[in-house]
Amino acid sequence: MAAVRITAFPYEQDSYRFEGDALRKSWERLHKGDREAFPADAKAQAAWRAFHRGDFAEAITLGSKLKGSGANAASKAAAVAATYLVEDDKPAIQILLDAAKRADAVTRESTDDANAWYLQAFVLGRYAQRISIVKALAEGIGGRVRKALDRALKLDAKHADAHLALGLYHAEIIDKVGALGKLTYGADAGQSVKHFEQALKLNPGSAIAHMEYANGLLMLHGDAKRKQAVELYRKAAACTPADAMERLDVEQAKVELD
Repeated sequence: MAAVRITAFPYEQDSYRFEGDALRKSWERLHKGDREAFPADAKAQAAWRAFHRGDFAEAITLGSKLKGSGANAASKAAAVAATYLVEDDKPAIQILLDAAKRADAVTRESTDDANAWYLQAFVLGRYAQRISIVKALAEGIGGRVRKALDRALKLDAKHADAHLALGLYHAEIIDKVGALGKLTYGADAGQSVKHFEQALKLNPGSAIAHMEYANGLLMLHGDAKRKQAVELYRKAAACTPADAMERLDVEQAKVELD
């Protein structure tokens, strides 16, 4: 099973355990970026508890048996684990492909779930990064990501993580295919920055928002924006993580600074 290939979360977990009513009380902060609604189902809550404390394999196992919010937990866990805790491409790609199928099923069952559409794009975006953006574009992944993000933002214009992903979408395509990106995929540097700025406005305490904005600026402008990118990495590294995912984001920002 794909989950066994996931390395254990490498940091302490006590700070990220949300047992009992603690999950509900912390929910708004934990989901400021993705605006997932608090699930009434106890099994979905268990999947999200596993996700937040860094037991990503367990979150995938629990969430993949569920629909709606539980399945969303599995999708997010797969994307985070494949990004940070699976070194080899082959198992990471398989985890992401499995997650993409689940995420697609959720969007078909819950067509008005903005976060399900975002998570479909998130999973596909991480898959594209693993196989190469150019190869992913040839597979038609770019169109699927754009469609999912546009749908997410149509349903919820305040979805910070969808704005962040759309900013990155524009930047990565311009970085890899240049002027052709605007003609073929509608990629635009100005739109990229606009979405990054909106993501930070909606979720200013997000380490990943600062970090991806930095990455995007370097893709779009190279050394001309290096000073601004470094400052964004510093802000990311200084963020206070609320859960295991955010801890991984902060630690990655520190690596980028080094």
